[in-house]
Amino acid sequence: MNGNGLLVYRLLLAIDIQAYSKRDTREQLQAQHLLTRALDRAAQAVGLERARWDKQVGGDGELATLPEDVDPAPVAGDFVIGLASELRGLNRDRSGGPALRVRLALHHGTMTAGPFGPAGDAPIVVQRLLDSAPLRRLLADDPDRDVAYVVSESLYGDVVQTGFCALPPAAFQPIKVSAKGAVFRGHMLTGEAESRGAAGRGERDGPGGHSPAPPPGGARVLDFARLVTPLRA
Repeated sequence: MNGNGLLVYRLLLAIDIQAYSKRDTREQLQAQHLLTRALDRAAQAVGLERARWDKQVGGDGELATLPEDVDPAPVAGDFVIGLASELRGLNRDRSGGPALRVRLALHHGTMTAGPFGPAGDAPIVVQRLLDSAPLRRLLADDPDRDVAYVVSESLYGDVVQTGFCALPPAAFQPIKVSAKGAVFRGHMLTGEAESRGAAGRGERDGPGGHSPAPPPGGARVLDFARLVTPLRA
């Protein structure tokens, strides 16, 4: 590696726990443990090894850089479906305390390793999408939603629209985010991240033993006219 670092192209995942600061210390610690377990199980179900992820962690979430050999399609689809299933089970079975609900963003792009974490456009893009107002409102306005999920515009075009992703392109809504003088575009999942036929069962699979989720169908779609910043031609 030269003095300027090595520029690499990677898939980045950012996740954040809703209303983390409103929890007391014991609840924060519990939320960290539960989210770690949910992420581990969702990753394992689709053959991912979280031990290989380069993680920049904070109390309420993490920014993870995935290895170069990771197929982005299962991460963008099956992993998200599995994580939503894990969180549904945890929230259904919890005994008091706040539900564990998260915002999740994915992007792939160029970056380089630095002493305080990854540097470059890619980590900025994924963090801006994660912190976007439409994604926050999506979670706040739908109490039944456990995961508010957004992908960058480039990842949507390169991965979601290929048909290799378990989540259908039609289930996403385009958004535009303005932050610090820059514009960031992405696509937000406006239906549920659930397996085909799950909505018709009386009880959803929980973390105790669900299989890797097949592609979803017939997702429940909400009215997001007031959530999404309109895109101008």
